[in-house]
Amino acid sequence: MSLYSQVLRPLLFQTTDPEKLHRTVITGCSILGKFPVVYPALDAYFTVTDSRLRQNLWGLIFPAPLGLAAGFDKNADGVNIWSHLGFGFAEIGSVTRHGQPGNPPPRLFRLPEDEAVINRMGFNNDGADVVAQKLVHQQSAIPLGINLGKSKITPLEEAPEDYCYSFEKLYSFGDYFVVNVSSPNTPGLRELQNVTRLEEIFKALQAVNSAQKPLLVKIAPDLADADIDAVVDLAQSYGLAGVIATNTTIGREGLKNIRAKAEAGGLSGAPVRQRSTEVIRKIYRRTEGKLLIIGVGGIFHPQDAWEKMAAGASLLQTYTGWIYEGPHLPYLIHRGLLNLMEQQGLKHLSEIVGRDV
Repeated sequence: MSLYSQVLRPLLFQTTDPEKLHRTVITGCSILGKFPVVYPALDAYFTVTDSRLRQNLWGLIFPAPLGLAAGFDKNADGVNIWSHLGFGFAEIGSVTRHGQPGNPPPRLFRLPEDEAVINRMGFNNDGADVVAQKLVHQQSAIPLGINLGKSKITPLEEAPEDYCYSFEKLYSFGDYFVVNVSSPNTPGLRELQNVTRLEEIFKALQAVNSAQKPLLVKIAPDLADADIDAVVDLAQSYGLAGVIATNTTIGREGLKNIRAKAEAGGLSGAPVRQRSTEVIRKIYRRTEGKLLIIGVGGIFHPQDAWEKMAAGASLLQTYTGWIYEGPHLPYLIHRGLLNLMEQQGLKHLSEIVGRDV
């Protein structure tokens, strides 16, 4: 047990409102990012540098497989700092065309006994124009993804234009982009996972993707297997670069926290671990490993990361695990993966991918 999990986390969880703590952490990261003098010390403490973890994917260099998932840095406030906290890449957003406050609070709930979080934030963000201005003044040392969402005020039939606006406004800043149609917290959004509507979005985005930047789609763990197949087939037919599996779930099965079952929103963390891994394995088999997968959902320990990669994920993301395990999680995951590789006699991270499929 670490000092964070034994002392600091219980104290923070007992005394601080979840959303207030999140804002405090983002503010602190933003401030740290303005002082390069601290970077070497942070690198020494949080970062694992090893050629066995390094991957060239889509022509981008990922120094390590674990990235920061979308939802944490919604407005690109901490872009300068994420590489120095041990992440191999970072994804900002979700960013919508129109700035919006999101759903009314309370909208973020911790479930410590389940190692989970429920959120119904509702794509609260400053909007594509403001985020673009912030990115002018920041520089990421690792690949930067930009997660795109639909504005709440935009009708479903106008979704392609809404996504395209944000895509074009932010195009020069992102190394890859993600079509988020799977958040449960924007009314009607998940209807865009229907292949007819999704095809319109993919077609519109690829038409303006002049430099052919990697475009991914993020799917829900609640999709039926047949619907996953349909989305994956459509992604391949439109030349998408990958799939993020998975978003949060609306399911509440097996939770110890009884009160949480009545809270609306997306559930993340340990309870979604198994299903997200199942979805990863299904996509990998469906595509025969030809569509890159970013695995996310319940990554708390090196074994969790190994299982997702062995199921077919080339990259990983964390959010809830970082909250529960603390800022040293990227270091522990990357060092743990190296140890597991040595035990298995593997020479490079890529040898894990799909080995259990």
